[in-house]
Amino acid sequence: MLKINHELTQTLLAAIETELRQAVTRVEDPGCSHLGYMLAYHLGWEGEGAGPEAGGKHIRPVLVLLTCAAAGGAWQAALPAAATVELVHNFSLIHDDIEDNSPTRRGRSTLWKLWGVPQAINAGDALFTLAYLELGRLRETQPAELTLRAAEVLQQACLQLTRGQYLDLAYEARTDLSLEDYWPMIRGKTAALLAAATELGALIAGVEEERRAAFRRFGEHLGLAFQAQDDLLGIWGEMAITGKSTASDLLTGKKSLPVLYGLGQRSKFAQRWYRGNIQPQEIESLAAQLEAEGGRDYTRRAAEELTEQALQALEEAQPRGEAGEALTALAHQLLHRQA
Repeated sequence: MLKINHELTQTLLAAIETELRQAVTRVEDPGCSHLGYMLAYHLGWEGEGAGPEAGGKHIRPVLVLLTCAAAGGAWQAALPAAATVELVHNFSLIHDDIEDNSPTRRGRSTLWKLWGVPQAINAGDALFTLAYLELGRLRETQPAELTLRAAEVLQQACLQLTRGQYLDLAYEARTDLSLEDYWPMIRGKTAALLAAATELGALIAGVEEERRAAFRRFGEHLGLAFQAQDDLLGIWGEMAITGKSTASDLLTGKKSLPVLYGLGQRSKFAQRWYRGNIQPQEIESLAAQLEAEGGRDYTRRAAEELTEQALQALEEAQPRGEAGEALTALAHQLLHRQA
């Protein structure tokens, strides 16, 4: 989970956890108790290694609630939307792990590794369905029109998410990509759901269109910066901290931001990359070569610039009070995180 030393954020995290647990109980049914266990395992509540670290950072639901409060609304009213985006995020992680053939997630075995691909797909689909059931709870406190608009925001984000994942997979086999091809991929794969999170928070707070658009831009640019930083950690992070192998991005042919930068230099890194069949024992030297050619510095600068753009959009959104301060702190923390 997040480690911002901020009393409000800790209060939000506790409320999100309670809401998520209530949402997941909907899957309970005679004969399907193990499906519920699989969901609880993936969410970090059950199994070996269970605990806050196994549950993820909860960035997206925190963004929903902080944005709602910073926009002048009552964050409690946005709890269903916050839980919804976290459930959608976790649905996407289960499917991503299958598609990427990733054996670990948050330092633990992935669902497909433990229970096989078919049942992992079922678990992911269950989370996706639970997300929309949870979003329907907005009707308890919000007008039907707002609830419908919230569903449209989420559906658009899910469509963009799918497009981004499609590009991510499709890019693996292509050799004609440039840095310009990177941004449409992560705008869908990562930024779309963060943009939806901030837009949903502003929507539930009832702000005017101009401010809502600014909050959305904040989320989108924060998402772009987040993915750029994630790409950096995917090659130069420490596995003990990230919970994910730093070899996987280079071994699987991921067209991450530093990789695309390196390919564009058409030097030693690109020459070795295009020969293919990279072996595990080459990863350390290949990462060092990419760093020497400027890939690491370029990615770091891109993350910094995108964070500045996010903070500029946040300023335009005119956030209020300690929630606004927490949003600024969160943006800085994500840029300087180690996992």
